[in-house]
Amino acid sequence: MDTAHEITNALHEVANKQIAEHSQRFFKTAEGEYGAGDKFLGIRIPQIRQIIKQCKNTPLDEVEKLLTNEFHEIRLCALLILVSRFKLKRCSEHQAIFDLYINNLKFVNNWDLVDSSAHPIVGGYLVDKERTLLFELAKSDNLWRRRIAIIATYHFIKRDDFDDALALSKLLLADQEDLIHKAVGWMLREIGNRDYQVEYDFLKCYFRQMPRTMLRYAIEKFDEDVRQQFLKDQF
Repeated sequence: MDTAHEITNALHEVANKQIAEHSQRFFKTAEGEYGAGDKFLGIRIPQIRQIIKQCKNTPLDEVEKLLTNEFHEIRLCALLILVSRFKLKRCSEHQAIFDLYINNLKFVNNWDLVDSSAHPIVGGYLVDKERTLLFELAKSDNLWRRRIAIIATYHFIKRDDFDDALALSKLLLADQEDLIHKAVGWMLREIGNRDYQVEYDFLKCYFRQMPRTMLRYAIEKFDEDVRQQFLKDQF
């Protein structure tokens, strides 16, 4: 499938009303919730991935049309196409994919869209480059841009490069959003999976400033006695 129209039709063909209704609730689309106004077709991830297998040569301008679609699963399909293309070892489109992504951030607007794309695309592109962009995103008023900033560092963490993840975690300590608390805690936990002492030392310095959810996510893999030390401030 080479056009956005063909891909959109294929996705509509596997839509399910009951799944769509569940997704509307699960992704908090009611007025005042974080996903307010988002629309769903009701498509399972494996179904989207099957369609993506037929999109290896879809031009990027057609993928961009998918990314700006009103339906969540169509935007997710676009992002997963970009991720699969970016991961190709001989990909010559890294710059173009990154630029397309950054130019369309307003459409990367729920946690699953962020989490499936930020670290392979944004992190993947910036892994050997200057990373001021992440700190600009982390200071944004937009929840999803801040989440993109911290989740992008997962790509660095997997390469034992922790400095920016730690700096962004510190920057986001006072964030008011639960979805940022969870994301920061998750990245700190991933650092601990690679180097326990690095995470432990960071937490010793900042755990008293952390929202409870962030701390709980960060210490999830710690031994129970150490977890309780942090939770009860027994230092």
